[in-house]
Amino acid sequence: MGIGNPIDFTGRAVIVTGGTKGIGAAIAAMFLAAGAEVMVCGRNEPSAPPEAGGRTPHFRSVDVRDPAAAAGLVDAAVERFGRLDVLVNNAGGSPDADAATVSPRFVEKVVALNLLAPFYVAQAANRIMQAQQDGGSVVNIGSVSAHTPQPGTAAYTAAKAGLLALTRALALEWAPKVRVNHITTGLIRTESAVPVYGDDGGAAVAGVIPMGRMAVPDDVAHACLYLTGDLAPYINGADLAVHGGGEVPARFLVAKDGRRRDAHNEPFSSS
Repeated sequence: MGIGNPIDFTGRAVIVTGGTKGIGAAIAAMFLAAGAEVMVCGRNEPSAPPEAGGRTPHFRSVDVRDPAAAAGLVDAAVERFGRLDVLVNNAGGSPDADAATVSPRFVEKVVALNLLAPFYVAQAANRIMQAQQDGGSVVNIGSVSAHTPQPGTAAYTAAKAGLLALTRALALEWAPKVRVNHITTGLIRTESAVPVYGDDGGAAVAGVIPMGRMAVPDDVAHACLYLTGDLAPYINGADLAVHGGGEVPARFLVAKDGRRRDAHNEPFSSS
């Protein structure tokens, strides 16, 4: 039996938190291109909003760490669109910090943004989706840090690990009307990543990724459309890895580099 165009979101309403730049903007633009009505939120309205085919999302200034503001975001989307079909919890992030000296306030803010805020927005979205005949879908944007911690990311790692566990818990509680899934993102080439990965477009770190390149925001956006669309009606509580295969183990890279040096230093033999 055919299901028509599986990436046609015409008539559906979508919220993307943190959807004004980087990965969130790409996700918002992808849903717009698929025909959806989209609302994005952030602290400040962007000068150049996401766009697809001449269409742009509606913007709302929201601090999603505030439960009342998070609920207000959902209510605003329903008031404008008449429904809510998809929530993408994308807002998140954290600067690196030394776990031995980081302040309690810093830890609280990181956990609030990366764990509590997605919970607050999802809770409000679920209230709407459960009452709809077609239910709805939530996608939480996570990080490889939840699986493989990096130095300087203790609070962020703990929050993202919690987000993955939260996804699985909500998937159990809210099905079958509302599906909740998680995307594990790896190294992604965005403007904000330049200070971390350099201004070479990620070329220096591409060698540690099996796919030979860093992800681009559209890679994550494509995964969002898949998880929330008609091709994935039975996928719930899943963790979809969008990281190009992860990272090649350091012991392999060291051994490989050592073999290269040995080959370079080996004298030529005469025949």
